[in-house]
Amino acid sequence: MKRPSVFEALQKKVAKGARQYWILLDPDDFSPREASRVAKSAGSAGGVDAVLIGGSLLRHNSFDLFVKCVRRSISIPVILFPGDATQLSGHADALLYLSLISGRNPVNLIGEHVKAAPIIRRLGIEPIATAYMLVESGAVTSVEFMSDTRPLPRAKPDIAAAHALAAQYLGMKLVYLEAGSGAPRTVPCEMIRKVKELIDIPLIVGGGIRDAETAEAILAAGADIIVTGNLLQKKGGEEMMKKIGKAVKGFGRK
Repeated sequence: MKRPSVFEALQKKVAKGARQYWILLDPDDFSPREASRVAKSAGSAGGVDAVLIGGSLLRHNSFDLFVKCVRRSISIPVILFPGDATQLSGHADALLYLSLISGRNPVNLIGEHVKAAPIIRRLGIEPIATAYMLVESGAVTSVEFMSDTRPLPRAKPDIAAAHALAAQYLGMKLVYLEAGSGAPRTVPCEMIRKVKELIDIPLIVGGGIRDAETAEAILAAGADIIVTGNLLQKKGGEEMMKKIGKAVKGFGRK
């Protein structure tokens, strides 16, 4: 039986003006059992729309088991957020087919994609072409170091907007502005506004979002989807996740 399209469901929500909240689980930060518990908490809270799985560096050879455990724990979509072609699993509902367009490293623009493509087809995972754009956050992030690319300057929103529009013209389905895991500063709201003014495809923003107020500011600037990751490793992180979820669901209804 053909799986329902994750991207089509996402598009319908965006067309209705509904904002979304995704969480990111890195297999290097959680055991499969811990990840299942967190995912179950996220799903039962009602404020989280999808779970991303992936990371910049994979230190354990249990990625498929990790995805399988999370998938069994929740009914919301499980979407891969792969750091490279090794982070694939047929237990996921979809995959962000990330092209790091903010950099000029061919490995991250197309190289890993070529290696992954036949495997994605064999596993039957839904690929969602995504323009991944790193934004300067005040610190060198894991993805910046591992990808050997420079982030977009945070004070140059027009450069980011031009990259996003080029991605749309190339046929990509999503734009993802990323400050980085544990970023000291989020993607600037002015940059989010500039990007949103130029593109017609959904916009994801992640990195440095640690509370409901920040989440609401990023949504107000134009993000369709926000992502948090490191938050869940902090004391009180799951409770804050629920607060952010509630703020996202209530956005625009006040």
